[in-house]
Amino acid sequence: MKHKDRVIVYAAVTVAHVFWGFSFLASLTAQKTAPLLTLLSHRFLLAFLLLCLLLPFRMGRLSLRGKGRRVLLLILLGILDPLIYFLGEQVGLIHSTSIFSGVMIALIPLLSTLAAVPILKEKISVGQLLFGLLSVAGVIGIGLLTGSSGRLDWIGVVCLTTAMVAAAAYTLLSRSLSREFSSFERTFLMMGIGAFAFTILALIRERGNLTAYVAPLGEPSYLLSLLFLGLGCSVVSYLLLSYSISRLPVARESVFANLTTAVSVLAGALLLKEPFTWREGVLCAVILLGILGVQWSEKKEPLSASL
Repeated sequence: MKHKDRVIVYAAVTVAHVFWGFSFLASLTAQKTAPLLTLLSHRFLLAFLLLCLLLPFRMGRLSLRGKGRRVLLLILLGILDPLIYFLGEQVGLIHSTSIFSGVMIALIPLLSTLAAVPILKEKISVGQLLFGLLSVAGVIGIGLLTGSSGRLDWIGVVCLTTAMVAAAAYTLLSRSLSREFSSFERTFLMMGIGAFAFTILALIRERGNLTAYVAPLGEPSYLLSLLFLGLGCSVVSYLLLSYSISRLPVARESVFANLTTAVSVLAGALLLKEPFTWREGVLCAVILLGILGVQWSEKKEPLSASL
């Protein structure tokens, strides 16, 4: 990979996960005004509409004709993430302890990396595996420091396991489809499926009451959070993630997911004045060291040519 390409790819995946690191603040603010399903509906509707505005331009080119069954896999991609992943994660968080949910989410990059070996025939080094485990350990350590809240039951285990598998499957399928579908095409279908599914679920929850559905949009703080979630955390982040998945092997791309935890901790300390001691600092450094170590231990492999 040329140095310029390397900088662009790593900048893309880093920015995507930095946005997601701040997303919990926007979600906390928005959910004070709207129920979760309504928020998800508004978020992905906004993201889909913004992507529709790009259709007349070169970046927004769609070319789905003649690709037959592969389009069905593209639809499956949108079902895996955002639909299954978001529902599994959110329901799982309600029915589990904070430590258990943190561990399950932290294991997603490791599961993606291990699954890429037999499925995508990618190769990983011992160093990549060890540094990946180091990054996961940093995330788990932060979870242990923050303490455990909630109660774990079988619903939480099933939903978080489903979310973990869906996220890993999304990464592998997105990389496989990157040879035929651009980053925009993959993101466009994903946002469209998310908008359609979450809007139906939100209207069912509101029993068809459109007034209740649109009421949160009258709150300025909600609109500001929604704009960040819809534009930054959906359109920008998913476009960048789709791009980086098509350019990086799974082991090197997926480990960046742990960066989200480090950013969340730092964002909480800076913006919400949450406690931040030297122990949190060390664990954030461990996460970053694990991410960097995976990149340093890379196997020399050709990049996918599809963007």
